[in-house]
Amino acid sequence: MKPELLSPAGSLDSLKAAVNAGADAVYIGGARYGARAYADNPDSEGLLKAIDYCHFHGRKMYLTLNTLMKESEFDDELFSFIMPLYREGLDAVIVQDFGIVSYIRSEFPQLPVHASTQMAVAGKYGAKLLSEMGVSRLVLPRELRLPEIAEVTELGGIETECFIHGALCYCYSGQCLMSSLIGGRSGNRGRCAQVCRLPFEGGHLLNLKDLNTLKILPDIIDTGVSSLKIEGRMKSPRYTAGVTSVYRRYIDMYDEKGREGYRVSPSDERLLRELFDRGGTTTGYFTRHNGKDMIFKGEKPDRIPDEKLLSRIDREFLESDTRVPLTGEIRLAPGEMSYMSLSDGTCQVRVTGDIVQRATTRPLTEDEVRTSASKFGDSPFTLRELKVTMLDGIFMPVSSINKLRRKAIESLEKEKINGYKRSNF
Repeated sequence: MKPELLSPAGSLDSLKAAVNAGADAVYIGGARYGARAYADNPDSEGLLKAIDYCHFHGRKMYLTLNTLMKESEFDDELFSFIMPLYREGLDAVIVQDFGIVSYIRSEFPQLPVHASTQMAVAGKYGAKLLSEMGVSRLVLPRELRLPEIAEVTELGGIETECFIHGALCYCYSGQCLMSSLIGGRSGNRGRCAQVCRLPFEGGHLLNLKDLNTLKILPDIIDTGVSSLKIEGRMKSPRYTAGVTSVYRRYIDMYDEKGREGYRVSPSDERLLRELFDRGGTTTGYFTRHNGKDMIFKGEKPDRIPDEKLLSRIDREFLESDTRVPLTGEIRLAPGEMSYMSLSDGTCQVRVTGDIVQRATTRPLTEDEVRTSASKFGDSPFTLRELKVTMLDGIFMPVSSINKLRRKAIESLEKEKINGYKRSNF
């Protein structure tokens, strides 16, 4: 089974970029409770729009609630924060604190819970315990090797997710106290100061290179993990779009062609370096325990960006939205209500409009009907095919056809989103 591609979103722009670039799901934080307090996290209204945007395009959205919580924070405000998102159809929450796991299972039993990598659950027994607590997915620590990932995936009784690209922590994720002790900012409260990136005597001694798994991606997929995760909620929409598009291509390549047809292009490796370069990349812990070549001791390299290459990313994924292709039908018969249907292959709507009249002078032509019914303008759809069924000698104002088209578009938008919403509690 092809694994999910999960992309980061530090803002609504990044979320749209991820969807446009082919992510199956996106993870994002809100104004509170997330482990990236300095990202451009949307407010509650923005999160509702983000959920609808993902669902409209058939993708999922996960919310990060992955900070450690204080007792005083388990109050009505937390409930009020989650409730509208739950009703809008939020697909899951990513949680570090066992208290929040218990809280969500109690107050929102239909909301899936994913255990954050910051829980540092690294084995099958911990995975089974989480499963018994009602957790549906475990985000594995970055420090596991391929056989260990396969064992948890096979025997843990729970979905697994692992990181395939982006920053590595020097410490186990979520277990580092350096930021708190040296900088007064707790990583477990979403305010990591990234002390490990600072220069010490002898260079940047704790500065791990970024993870890049393109060359070993088939090995990771073969462990059976359910989700492949890109790190980078603090990075730009361009980074999100570019990295997502590359991994989308290679996940699909392996699914279609297998190992024999899997080839990593130097141009794609170059694109990943253009998007972010801390001083080289590493395949991490997947095939070894550790190694000093995972660390880059020098200064972050100055690069002259390839503007032509980066502009292509902007053009393809940031400056235009992905539109959903539709097929449609419009029927016009004298004395009957006008009729229009639209379908995206999964979702279909049928609407009626004004009564069609018999022509007293110049009758309506099929070209006029097709032209008016096909004007989808700024809508999130594009019309691929339209069937027009009409009798000769009829008349209908163009404004009525436009109204019918708008009604069909609005109905399909609502239908695509409403199926995800929860009315029960």
